[in-house]
Amino acid sequence: VRMLGELDIEQREIERLEAVASSGSVARKTLIEREYARDKIQASLVVQREALRLHGLSAEQVRAIETQRRLLTELKLYSPSADGTSRSELNLSQQVHLDAVLPTAFLSNSGTTPMILRELHVHRGQAVNAGEPLATLVDYSQLYVEGMAFEQDLAALTQAVQSGWTVKAVFDETNSRRSVVSDLEIAYVDSEVDSASRTVKFFVRLPNDLLPAAGDRRDERFINWRYRPGQRIQLQIPAEVWEDEIVLPVDAVASEGVEFFIFQQNGDHFDRVSVHVKYRDQSSVVIANDGQVFPGDVVAMKAAHQMQMAIKNKSGGAVDPHAGHNH
Repeated sequence: VRMLGELDIEQREIERLEAVASSGSVARKTLIEREYARDKIQASLVVQREALRLHGLSAEQVRAIETQRRLLTELKLYSPSADGTSRSELNLSQQVHLDAVLPTAFLSNSGTTPMILRELHVHRGQAVNAGEPLATLVDYSQLYVEGMAFEQDLAALTQAVQSGWTVKAVFDETNSRRSVVSDLEIAYVDSEVDSASRTVKFFVRLPNDLLPAAGDRRDERFINWRYRPGQRIQLQIPAEVWEDEIVLPVDAVASEGVEFFIFQQNGDHFDRVSVHVKYRDQSSVVIANDGQVFPGDVVAMKAAHQMQMAIKNKSGGAVDPHAGHNH
């Protein structure tokens, strides 16, 4: 604005000198000096116009400053496109005509999974440089479970990976309840053994699910995932495979000394059947498919120990192997 005023003064002075220079009252050199000063001001104005455009003003806004001789009291700036949009489409000066498009950052997300804002690195009104991170977004739709295996278990872990055996993840819940997620894939096994703990890290892929909103709430600003980073999980990795054997829950098998029994339905009661247990852990029992029980037979899937104790109390001593239990 100051240069525009100086340009007007120089232009009026040049016009006055031109009127009197023809009569010889003013030396021609004085007129040339004024014209040279005018040209310098015009060159500086060109530089100032480009500087204003680099700061986000449009050509129309620059012309308005020149004609009205008033500076802008407010200027809205918008981040330029990073997805290949042409410069003219998102020119900072044209955003007044694009009120529906107010981009502040661009995110390439091919899927429909919502992301969570974990950390905001800038604050409102802060000036940022090109390439500077604005925020940290996380996608919890696919998690990796970090497991640790001892050195002596490394052979079994390698066998499971090479054989393509799947893994079970056990989550402890309230009231001693447990939920199990099956058919998980081992992503990879670490190449180094921790010198302090003497363990090897391995990682299992865990697909995650969004939990439904409570009641009629549909606030998309807040989402809730079923599994969360930091949860403690037990991983069950198969070490051996038995073909054509029978697997039952651990509560379906009762023990009496070195013998094991299940309770098979026979009409309106259950018969106690002796079985050969080949493997037993916290949740499952593998029994031999030796003809004592066949796939498809109906057996009591829980409370086998209580049924065993009921038979023992009823008989008043040792349990008759052929005794039945009405249920």
